Order: sequence, then structure tokens, then C-alpha cells
Amino acid sequence: MSLRSTLLWQLAQSLEQRWWRRYLSKQPIEAYLARKTAYWQRVLVETGVRPRPGERVLDAGCGPAGIFIALAPHAVDALDPLLEVYRRDFPHLHAGRYPSVQFYPGPLENGAPNPPYDLVYCLNAINHVRDLDTALSALTAALTPGGRLLLSTDAHRFRPLQRVFRLLPGDALHPQQYTTADYLAKLGERGLEIVQCRVLKRGRVFDYVAFEAKKSEIGY
Repeated sequence: MSLRSTLLWQLAQSLEQRWWRRYLSKQPIEAYLARKTAYWQRVLVETGVRPRPGERVLDAGCGPAGIFIALAPHAVDALDPLLEVYRRDFPHLHAGRYPSVQFYPGPLENGAPNPPYDLVYCLNAINHVRDLDTALSALTAALTPGGRLLLSTDAHRFRPLQRVFRLLPGDALHPQQYTTADYLAKLGERGLEIVQCRVLKRGRVFDYVAFEAKKSEIGY
């Protein structure tokens, strides 16, 4: 990793903490969690990617209110590099609120806490990582043969703007700046079969895109 990439990632982590503190300080927490749960339920319906009975599930890059909040009573491991900060600052993450969830602090690049998993969610998190290729390889390695990955992220619509955002950067919260085609290529390079690629929200600069990918039955 270059010094510039490291500094951009450190800046993004700092901004991420500040953004969540400011945002959640203005939100009645129960109302926020209800809205967020309803949002995740819509994602589950729209993508059709739900845990099956008995499957092991990872919420990678869970943040303070990841999809784990909508999956009870299914057991889930939740992983995030800022988890200790979130648990300190946001009371809803204290022990007992989500008894079916096991929380683990750590970056995605370091691998999953208890692999393998039948289903890995990585939602609105992959463009926050320090090293995209390492993180994607770790997510792939975390899957069982035949396991599923649901990855969602903002993806650039236009190559020229992608280059501008990488140089400035134009989006300091997100050190990874890629197009839909880039993500499809990187998933394919890891031997993952693309089941669906769905635009969940269209934007002027970015599309919010969900990728469902499946690991080969013989592994990677």
C-alpha cells in the first residue's frame, strides 16, 4: 500500500466516526433503528438473498446498524474495524440488545472471525476498506464452497469522474472509487459466479449497486 492510500484510508476512518456521531446524535434511536430495519427488509426482498435455515452468516463491515439488526433470530457474526468505537458511543450496541449476534472488531482485510460462512453480507462497506483486493479475497476465502456473497456499494457511472474522484479525492469518506464493471471483474477474478447485478438506487455520479455472487462448489 502506498503512503497516499494509507493516509486516505485513515482520513476516511476518522470522518466515518465523526459522521456517525453527528448523525445519530440527532436521531431518536428507536425510530432510527425501526427505519433502518425496514430498509434492510426491503433490501432482502429486492435482492432475494436471505439466510436459509442452519446457514452460517457474516455481516462484514456491519457499522452501527448493519443488516444484522434485520436477521433475528438467525445467528450472525458481525465484523467492523470501528466496532469498539460504535459500541462505546452508541448504547443500542451494548450486550443484550442483539443476543443472536456475535460482534468482532477488525478490518475486513484481516479475514473473517469464524469461517467458513454460507452467506456473507458486505453492504455499503467495501468502498471504505484500506485495500480492496485484499478485502475481496478475504471475503471470498470466508465462504464455504457454494456459499453466497451479497455485496453492495456506490459505483461510479462515468470513467472520467472516477479518475477525478481518485485524484482529488472527491469523496473522502470512501477511499475506494470503482465502476460497476470494475467490481464485476474483481469478483470474477476470484472465481465467483455473478448471480445478479442490480441497481438499487440510481444517482447522478454513482449508482448504488448490489452484486450477488456464488463461490464455486470446488472452492477458490
